[in-house]
Amino acid sequence: MAGARPLTVGIDVGGTNIRASVIDAAGEVLDTVQAPTPHSAKALEDALARSVRELCQRHPIGAVGLAVAGFINGDRSTVRFAPHLPWQDAPVAQRLTERLELPVILEHDANAAMWAEYRFGAAAGGHNVVLVAIGTGIGAALLIDGQLYRGTHGVAPELGHLQVVPQGRACPCGKRGCWERYCSGTALADTAIEMLATDPVRSVLAKDVFRDPGSLTGRRVANAAQDGDPLAVRVMADFARWLGLGLAFVSDIFDPDLVVIAGGVSSSAPLFLDEAREEYARSVTGAGHRPLARIRTTQLGEAAGMIGAADLARAALIESERKSSRVVRSR
Repeated sequence: MAGARPLTVGIDVGGTNIRASVIDAAGEVLDTVQAPTPHSAKALEDALARSVRELCQRHPIGAVGLAVAGFINGDRSTVRFAPHLPWQDAPVAQRLTERLELPVILEHDANAAMWAEYRFGAAAGGHNVVLVAIGTGIGAALLIDGQLYRGTHGVAPELGHLQVVPQGRACPCGKRGCWERYCSGTALADTAIEMLATDPVRSVLAKDVFRDPGSLTGRRVANAAQDGDPLAVRVMADFARWLGLGLAFVSDIFDPDLVVIAGGVSSSAPLFLDEAREEYARSVTGAGHRPLARIRTTQLGEAAGMIGAADLARAALIESERKSSRVVRSR
């Protein structure tokens, strides 16, 4: 394998499904398998091993990278905590390496997506980049001077849990008023319900909310806004405002040259991105007297985490082989 540019497997370990793909050195997806996510650690690791072995039967695989929504330790070997997965202080990389006889690394899913966009997508050519993945909540990643920034303990950055409203909406993290409670797929539904409580409007979406509030989702709000529903349009405008304000906070701290918007909500970007850019330009410190970050949407979509994890696994494998070669030559 030395000197080669190997095929690697990237796995998106989600709370509902695991998706494993064979990725080449150009970031192209060659093959994919998918399975439901089991609810115990052993069953999950069994399912991951089966997926990799299935792909190994069809392709020569050199290494494996897992994109995990959770806290990963500094050397990317252990899952400290993952809210939607059955791992806690679990040496997942070592256990899978032993089972598969392949090098395995872990990466936070937002970091993996960032790396993929930097290497092959919307962040190509970026220098200091922020990725904001907007779905059920907000995941985030930082690229500083072309390198992923993970923080001292491997858990940075939790931008979705910046408090933007003191004593605001309750967040599952235990705090109140977190940015993701106002700027996420979940927030779209919450905002619609709050708006109706204070200012009822006539709309199809409003009728749905009154009939069954629990059935409302961010996707339904976005679809209704696309159709011009007045309530949904107001909700999307509020979402755009919070996105712009949050990006202004982030820019005040990191001063990026580029922001990439990813996650499921990014597919509805035409409904909010222009307004978010305008709010960001108004709200950033020194507005009108400083360059603004470019704001783009993802190019790689839901495959970004797998592509990034696979590419990071490839880089780790190549570096390991280089070190081994230096040791052999020095003897």
